[in-house]
Amino acid sequence: MSRFLCKQAQGLKAYVPGEQPKIQNLIKLNTNESPFPPAPGVKEVVEKAAESLQLYNDLSAAKLTRLLADTYGVKASQVFCGNGSDEVLAFAFQAFGGHGLVYPDITYGCYAVWTGLYHLDAKIIPLKEDYSIDPADYRGNDRCVVIANPNAPTGMALPLSAVAEIAGNNPDQVVIVDEAYVDFGADSAVTLLGEYENILVVRTFSKSRQLAGARLGFAIGSEELIQDLNLIRFSFHPYNVNSLTQAAGTAALEQPEYFEACRQSIIDTRAWTKEKLEQLGFRVLDSKANFLFASAPGMSGAEYQRKLRERNILIRYFDQPRIRDFVRITIGSRDQMERLIEATKELLA
Repeated sequence: MSRFLCKQAQGLKAYVPGEQPKIQNLIKLNTNESPFPPAPGVKEVVEKAAESLQLYNDLSAAKLTRLLADTYGVKASQVFCGNGSDEVLAFAFQAFGGHGLVYPDITYGCYAVWTGLYHLDAKIIPLKEDYSIDPADYRGNDRCVVIANPNAPTGMALPLSAVAEIAGNNPDQVVIVDEAYVDFGADSAVTLLGEYENILVVRTFSKSRQLAGARLGFAIGSEELIQDLNLIRFSFHPYNVNSLTQAAGTAALEQPEYFEACRQSIIDTRAWTKEKLEQLGFRVLDSKANFLFASAPGMSGAEYQRKLRERNILIRYFDQPRIRDFVRITIGSRDQMERLIEATKELLA
């Protein structure tokens, strides 16, 4: 770092994304991207939108927002769009985390990063021994609650009754429900918004709608919570969702059949992969996400990741207490997962 970096920033611990190497014949199962291309027609609408790039994008993302509202059965005034769900979550941390935050010890790594970046106080609650979240641990907090559901990197999900219990026991605090992976088998807390004004649901187009590179996320909540997020947005980056991304997101939403086909394919391939890994002696947690969290028999997580990398297969390893034996494996195409299983059999042999 330079000698000019301010003291407040010198102690920050930045998020470390999964590696993105450009290697031929690489099977990339480390960053939870979709194995499928964007929906048909996305390319054409993006090219059309590019003809007007000399103009600023629509501040309100009106067309995209209306379509999101229709898709999820809410008012347009209950929808907020952002430059990926990471930006939406970062805005929410700024808006609602001033009195502190509470989240699990094993969860999405950016929560701790934003806590440090915005100088927020965090209370960390350990997951249970089986890596699940206990709603009772979040009862009666005096700070904003943040839960990923399904959780990352475990993939485990809470039932809606548990989310409702957390919201109901914290009526004076916002409960941020990060649903980046909810389309792969969990239930969305959007259905709880009519009863709980303190729930803010955050979603992304990166996983189930094949637009990771477009950077598009959104939040759904009460009109008042959305107004709060817009206050932060207009204080920092009003034109946060560019014209090309707005066009791509709209086109993706307009093709629900493609979304459903890709989603179901990943769910089916996840089940097949879990079964095959368990037959090989792996411990595999019950995932409702587009990845599996698994530990290999007789081999550390770091060793399994390294040996697969030598075979041009990337998976994710987290060198953290409690989960060092585990790796996170993104669900790719059926062909990719078959190659993973074959390589694993070779390693175990």
